Amino acid sequence: MRARARLVVELDGRGHSVVRGLRSAAPLTLVPARAHGPGPVTVRLVNSAAAPLAGDDLELTVEVGPGAALTLEGVAATLALPGHRFEPSRFTIGITAGAGAAVAYLPEPTVITARARHESVLRADLAAGAELRCREVLVLGRAGECPGHLASEVHIVRGGCPVLRQRLAIGDPALDRGAAHLAGHRVLASDILVDDRPAPAADGGEWWSLTPLAAGGSVATALAGDTITAMRLIGLARG
Repeated sequence: MRARARLVVELDGRGHSVVRGLRSAAPLTLVPARAHGPGPVTVRLVNSAAAPLAGDDLELTVEVGPGAALTLEGVAATLALPGHRFEPSRFTIGITAGAGAAVAYLPEPTVITARARHESVLRADLAAGAELRCREVLVLGRAGECPGHLASEVHIVRGGCPVLRQRLAIGDPALDRGAAHLAGHRVLASDILVDDRPAPAADGGEWWSLTPLAAGGSVATALAGDTITAMRLIGLARG
């Protein structure tokens, strides 16, 4: 399956963020929430078919105009599933934000099921003064099963300067058990924040860390045995 979806958010004449363009493509279905005046416009990303399966190539393009604000959130966990084809599945999201724009990308957890081979890519091109928050929660397999393979990449540029380039590989049992990698944990959560506020000092605790970004913002990361604990640790890092 090959699907290309697109979302455009801009300011209207009253200075409110509104959806100016929306094109869904199953299984990527975009559902705007009811508008409530000023503030970010909320759009929900719904999986309208079983996906991603092996060989699927899914892409979502998000454009947020100057001064506009968007919250793009999921409604249910995504299952990366195996299939009859040898090729991996792939999901790419590209975000472009104008000056003074604010984007929050908050999907629900992604479960890497047994025998799945999945690739995830996030590319964000932010103008100077734009803000981005991005959350990723990875669950290694369903209950009682070993996970498949995942390759996850994040590329963020702000004002023409690289902010974050990160790559994660999951699926090697020996590596996943290692203390320098996942230490045998089943859930990995990360929360990326790019803004103009002063970068916080590096901090950390038991299975969580907060890392400042040189260009502004920070990355909070947590390892846990379940998603509730992982998000509690992310909250602790942010708190």
